[in-house]
Amino acid sequence: MTDKQYDEQLRTARTLAEALPYMRRFTGQTFVIKYGGHAMGDRQLADQFAHDVVLMKQVGINPVVVHGGGPQIGAMLDRLKIKSSFIDGLRVTDGDTVEIVEMVLSGSINKTIVTAINGAGGAAVGISGKDGHLIEATKLKRTTRDPDSNIEKVLDLGFVGEPVKINPRLLKTFARSDLIPVIAPIGVGEDGETYNINADTAAGTIAATLKAAKLVMLTDIAGVLDENGELISKMTPERTDELRKRGIIKGGMIPKLETCLNAVANGVGAAHILDGRQPHVLLLEAFTAAGVGTMIEV
Repeated sequence: MTDKQYDEQLRTARTLAEALPYMRRFTGQTFVIKYGGHAMGDRQLADQFAHDVVLMKQVGINPVVVHGGGPQIGAMLDRLKIKSSFIDGLRVTDGDTVEIVEMVLSGSINKTIVTAINGAGGAAVGISGKDGHLIEATKLKRTTRDPDSNIEKVLDLGFVGEPVKINPRLLKTFARSDLIPVIAPIGVGEDGETYNINADTAAGTIAATLKAAKLVMLTDIAGVLDENGELISKMTPERTDELRKRGIIKGGMIPKLETCLNAVANGVGAAHILDGRQPHVLLLEAFTAAGVGTMIEV
């Protein structure tokens, strides 16, 4: 054995020794992972994600994957020449659009992730929020105020929904088996309506219902950044409120943080916003002392 080979094996042994206490700590615990962004579109990162999820399952963690698919939905709508618009970052979803949303999320995207996890040695099962009434939803209501008249009006987002109830029986069955659930964020209404649900919201609500040890949100940035562009490793409700008032936290990061804060306030052990473009970011967060990204806790 060469000195270089010995050093590589020694590093591997040290890594395993560091990871062991965390494996013991989280055995039998649930991690809800929101998967999307660049990590889902890059083949190499997608394969690494699949292997990381399989490893988590093999060491006794129960991973629950909730995926998005906005770019893929947009591409399909363009191909079919169906116009769509956004209000406050949410896609207005009429009857034609919701059919495409369900087709893409529950079909091609979901099965691509399932195939990757199965190819990495896991046993993934793809479902949507409609299966087993997993995600019961109602129409999302948003209002806006006219700046001239100061009159508040209701915005019609179509078949955009918000979860009102998560039925955990199906997921608890998976947790007792070797199966890994991969969930498309499609909800079902009281009268059987199909609702398009924001994947972050779906993941946060599922994590709170399951009282998960961790809610992990994979994004396309390192985490929450301060006014100097430096990573904030830990966030609290007070710090979030302060940075939001100062305009440092803005745009799409606001709803992500609100979802994380709501999750930890409702029984989730901790929430994490991680850079999904970083190789093996799930393992770095779960099994190393330093961790990565931003952790949100009460």
